[in-house]
Amino acid sequence: MSFQNNAPSGAFPPSLLPHQTQMTLASNYLSFDSATGGGTFAQQYLPELYEAEVERYGNRTLGGFLRMVGAEMPMTSDQVIWSEQNRLHVSYEDCILIGAAAVSMTVPVETGKTCAIKIGNTIVISNGLTTVKARVSNVVVATATTATVTFQTYQVASAAALGGNGTLVKTFVYGSEFAKGSGGADSATSNYQNMDSIEPTLTEFSNKPIILRDKFQVSGSDTAQIGWVEVATEDGTSGYLWYLKSESETRLRFEDYLEMSMVEAELNGAAGLVNPGNGVQANNGSEGLFAAIEARGNIYNDFAGAAAPGAGALGDFDTILKQLDTQGAIEENMLFLSRATALDFDDMIAAQAGGGYASTQAASYGLFDNEAEMAMNFGFSGFRRGSYDFYKTDWKYLNDFSTRGLIGDIDGVMIPAGTSTVYDQSLGSNIRRPFLHVRYRASEADDRRMKSWVTGSVGGAYTSDLDAMTVNFLSERCLVTQAANNFVLFKSTI
Repeated sequence: MSFQNNAPSGAFPPSLLPHQTQMTLASNYLSFDSATGGGTFAQQYLPELYEAEVERYGNRTLGGFLRMVGAEMPMTSDQVIWSEQNRLHVSYEDCILIGAAAVSMTVPVETGKTCAIKIGNTIVISNGLTTVKARVSNVVVATATTATVTFQTYQVASAAALGGNGTLVKTFVYGSEFAKGSGGADSATSNYQNMDSIEPTLTEFSNKPIILRDKFQVSGSDTAQIGWVEVATEDGTSGYLWYLKSESETRLRFEDYLEMSMVEAELNGAAGLVNPGNGVQANNGSEGLFAAIEARGNIYNDFAGAAAPGAGALGDFDTILKQLDTQGAIEENMLFLSRATALDFDDMIAAQAGGGYASTQAASYGLFDNEAEMAMNFGFSGFRRGSYDFYKTDWKYLNDFSTRGLIGDIDGVMIPAGTSTVYDQSLGSNIRRPFLHVRYRASEADDRRMKSWVTGSVGGAYTSDLDAMTVNFLSERCLVTQAANNFVLFKSTI
């Protein structure tokens, strides 16, 4: 029997020389970057590793906007329908004077409806420069979409002042006048409308939920590997397992998508291009906040323009107030703004306060129980202009360079505070809802507000033979934007 010794001769490799003291020298440390041990890098100096991630983008989540202005409520249907009141008083635009004497005009009428101007009504007529008052003497149905209104002006010369045949005018009813002993209608002709009652009408709106999905998958081998990076995310997840970091970020990203989709969603039009094909039901899309304001609300382009800070903003803002007066005139409104527009508002307020920013002293803070400190804790500062209170805050979604901050075409949005009374078709009664709220699908069997489940054969799940853990996320929801005529969307075109 013999013993084979394959160790190299000598106590040390030829390139490794001992030293009398404990010193880190290239001659007495092994180099591992070469197969022969003759590398150029001495590993006596190990790299200094930072275990924790550097949060160079701060808090990256964008959610919270809808939680600040609305609510989330369940529903069981594929569609949510609500009705909104129309205006109380009678008025018409795009009326056209007819005849040389200009004592008649055509009034546009919705198909299937009658003209709301009646015989005996007293009306105001204006061409934009001249305004006259008159009494309606006859109303004749001209076509399916127009009616001819004949009137008598109270001043002889005022009819000619409106202009001749074809002049575009506007009109509204301010009352009525009848002679003593007259009936409801006193026209000498038989082709007229009498003083029938005006039936109120409701405008119906609807929206459909969309299904959002995402998932995160990690193999079984990766879950068994302990990473060297200490992770900490916005939702409090921390530790040294990298796949937990990835799962947490996927969840955070999906939660942001839930809100971003409600803001950005678009309906699929008649010629829409969104269609999954392959026999799958076509996607209908949904109406998000921006789409609802574009369709039914107010758009203001280039707030403050290119003027010096504070110089052009006040005039622009007063124009917005005048528009609010023509709509619901809701007293309290919230402004969610980009950084540049928020600074425009600060400069505007500072200019009115003699150069000092005094906005937090002007508003009543009724929305926050009249507590200015509460408003500031929520990130709002307030000011009052005219009969309106405004609470403004930065909207991170418009500033983040990975979302709307990348494009920069939306400067902010003005949303009325409080609730509105609407008729709920499913309940069959009037209910109060925030002007902006989310409806999600839910029933006793399934709640689809925010579902998550694990499949695979890793991480405690044993649902398939896949050597991986798949975390699935799903939600089905839509946004309800009620009374969009009171919303203002600030857009940038320069």
